[in-house]
Amino acid sequence: MSSRLYLPIVFGSLSLSFGQLPTPPPTTARIIGDIQDGTPAAPAPPKPVFTVPAADVLKTETHQQGGRSITVREIKPIPLPEPAAIPAPPDPGNPAVRARIAALRDRQPGAGLFSIGATVYRSQSSGTRSIVTWLPEPDAPPVTFWSSADFSLLQGISGFSCSDGTHFNFIMMWSVIDMDQMTDRFEEYGKVWQPPAIPVFAESPATFSYVSADPGPEASAALQSLHDIYNSEHDRLSVAKQGRDQASLEQAARLKADPPVPRDIVLSHWLTETPDTNGKPSSPR
Repeated sequence: MSSRLYLPIVFGSLSLSFGQLPTPPPTTARIIGDIQDGTPAAPAPPKPVFTVPAADVLKTETHQQGGRSITVREIKPIPLPEPAAIPAPPDPGNPAVRARIAALRDRQPGAGLFSIGATVYRSQSSGTRSIVTWLPEPDAPPVTFWSSADFSLLQGISGFSCSDGTHFNFIMMWSVIDMDQMTDRFEEYGKVWQPPAIPVFAESPATFSYVSADPGPEASAALQSLHDIYNSEHDRLSVAKQGRDQASLEQAARLKADPPVPRDIVLSHWLTETPDTNGKPSSPR
């Protein structure tokens, strides 16, 4: 038996508001954007090298901290360009400006924030179930429900569109409890672990059951859309999670084999004179 133990942690959800298209057309609930599958992001372009001629270094102090050197240098002032002028804000009454705003809204419809906390319960005998907390409106009571969906598969999405055209940016904080390991661990200490009362669900499709009061048709439609996406995209979500898990294992192995070495830091600064605006002598800064 593995010694790894998942602790029951349920994270609080963040508040959100619905983002509704002006005239929502009938559509199919779908994922917005790509699903994170562990593919590494493109490397950032190299940063320009900041070089100071030795003759321009006026004073240097070096300190040792955390296995690295931190060098602080006072250098001769470097001329900086004048800050760019702040452009005038666009005139909302200008027809051309209004047309550009309308086109932008068509390409990027408004979206609310769908932020949830989920605890995923796993067991060899009873499968996977999730208990989820969601706050559909800032002043609304939290919505808690059990789901037969494995919400860990949804970690890789960043947004989704509901069947009524509502768009959401998706954020999830989640944890996992292995029920078999919890039972075994409690037995080692002569105790009995009491699992939560999980509703009975059909094997498929994934659905949900409220623990809290029914939040109303609008919120229920959003939750149904999320489950519709889970059911229709299950295979793709599963493959993406396998990719994320594999990438995480590979990253851990790389860090173990080649731990990062603290890099030395060089901080450069110079003194300037503040302008005399109050009849007082200028002072260095």
